[in-house]
Amino acid sequence: TEIKIAAFHQAESALIFNSGYDANLGFFSSVPQRNDVVLFDELSHASIRDGIRLSNARSYKFLHNDLEDLERQIKRFQNDQGAIYIVTETVFSMDGDSPDLEQMAALSERYGCFFVVDEAHALGIFGEKGEGLIDALALREAVFARIMTYGKGLGCHGAAVLGDTRLKEYLVNFARSFIYTTGLPPHAIATILAGYSILETEAEARIRLKENIVYFNREKNLLGLKPLFIRSKSAIQSAVIPGNEKVRNIARQLEEFGFDVRPIMAPTVPEGQERLRFCLHSYNTTEEISEVLHLLNRLM
Repeated sequence: TEIKIAAFHQAESALIFNSGYDANLGFFSSVPQRNDVVLFDELSHASIRDGIRLSNARSYKFLHNDLEDLERQIKRFQNDQGAIYIVTETVFSMDGDSPDLEQMAALSERYGCFFVVDEAHALGIFGEKGEGLIDALALREAVFARIMTYGKGLGCHGAAVLGDTRLKEYLVNFARSFIYTTGLPPHAIATILAGYSILETEAEARIRLKENIVYFNREKNLLGLKPLFIRSKSAIQSAVIPGNEKVRNIARQLEEFGFDVRPIMAPTVPEGQERLRFCLHSYNTTEEISEVLHLLNRLM
């Protein structure tokens, strides 16, 4: 299975973990060393942050998707003894947006950093066969490690860290979330394989999802809802509606009309950044998308 996963992503090796959380925890707690520096996007997932906290490296966040702030911090530490790791997500889970990965990869190469990306919300959506955004942008050679999570686009348990053979061997021996736990059962591995087989052979669902993303963005613009939403070209579309009570009430009213749109409230997101998180699917119809956006417009 790991050989097949590596071949699909054109990586040298793949190592399966029980979940995306375990993969990030194992990687970031063991790979960066005592004199190293980890620079991570301020909106990085909790699993990345938790892994970094368990490492012996120093860590500093940079402003969300801000390349100038990232470069400033790289320059701050470039003369230190240790390595510098740049960490980001290709699609952010709460905002649905993406960084300028090409420029970030160029920065990493210019300063000799290790570029690490989490592709949890890009797998199955971007790329010729759903390989993810790194493949879609032909940036494989610029990335030290990719974390692929299967609980999103593939709809199953597990995750994999992609990298070279030395990285895999190191993780097998030092990643505690890999070593000190029971591995995935055979049926979970079979489900991952089935998911990849579908990606390779069935493009229709991915095409429909991309069409739905375009339609959603067009409809929200026509209704004048664009200022409400964080800019996103992914399946995650977030409308910022400050206040836990307000966003909860709107979500409840949408549910009464048959729409399961989850409110994301403080402290999961910062106070004042509460939101409705729309997750688009290939099976959603244009009629459903229009209806839910018209409802939102009326409720606002």
